[in-house]
Amino acid sequence: MNRAPFENFLSEAIPERSSYEAPVTRAMRYSLLAGGKRIRPSLMVAAYRLFQDQEAEVYPYAAALEMIHTYSLIHDDLPAMDDDDLRRGRPSCHIAHGEANAILAGDGLLNQAMELVVSAGLNAKDPRQALRAAHSLFTAAGIQGMIGGQSADLLFEGKEAQEQDLIFIHQKKTAALIRTALEVGGILGGATEEECKTLKELGEVIGYAFQLQDDLLDVFATVEELGKPIGSDEKNGKLTFLKLYGVEQTRETIRELFLQADGLVSSFEKNEELQTIVNEILNRRS
Repeated sequence: MNRAPFENFLSEAIPERSSYEAPVTRAMRYSLLAGGKRIRPSLMVAAYRLFQDQEAEVYPYAAALEMIHTYSLIHDDLPAMDDDDLRRGRPSCHIAHGEANAILAGDGLLNQAMELVVSAGLNAKDPRQALRAAHSLFTAAGIQGMIGGQSADLLFEGKEAQEQDLIFIHQKKTAALIRTALEVGGILGGATEEECKTLKELGEVIGYAFQLQDDLLDVFATVEELGKPIGSDEKNGKLTFLKLYGVEQTRETIRELFLQADGLVSSFEKNEELQTIVNEILNRRS
């Protein structure tokens, strides 16, 4: 993904305001434009570019996905949730802008994501294709995806649980947005149903590996490396793969998922960009 044009698109999607809504838009921009790896937009663009040469057409959907991801981080950090005061190397949104504005900033980002996608759909050459992409994106963000996973994550805090409970949490809370990133890129790029199915499977694999890496990083990384507090899982009594199976089994499972991902990516032609991003994700140290 060409980072500079995408960052400009993000910034222009939420302009600074000087009227009554200024405190909320400042909080929205504070979190959205705070940097980050842009993993989900990069995956969406790379999936799109498996089938198309340009990338600007997919920016509204990629930006919407990043807004959804950012809003989830804002709300996760709130005292009622994970109660974390550091995000991306600086104070969390509720620390910098107050809890009320942080809640509204999250709500605002979710609604802005909807506006972007609907606007893109109204101007799409293929409205049905745009509607399929929107359905995938917002289903993944909702109760059948990320929010459902977050609910289960809270439900099992400090409680005994089984592997199937953990799998459900990871599939919904973490993998759902990664899966939709790849699926939406494929849909908008003109992928076949079989190709979209492969992209969704790849998203599940990457999403699961991503969460297992987070489990390890939460224990072994530093605050400087992560840009957020470490030890949060233990503090909040989170159910993790690491807690159930230990360090070596977690690392071995990540290696197995890496091989699965490599095989799925290799099934596509012109896969160099996607392969590079997947490798970076699966080898990340922060």
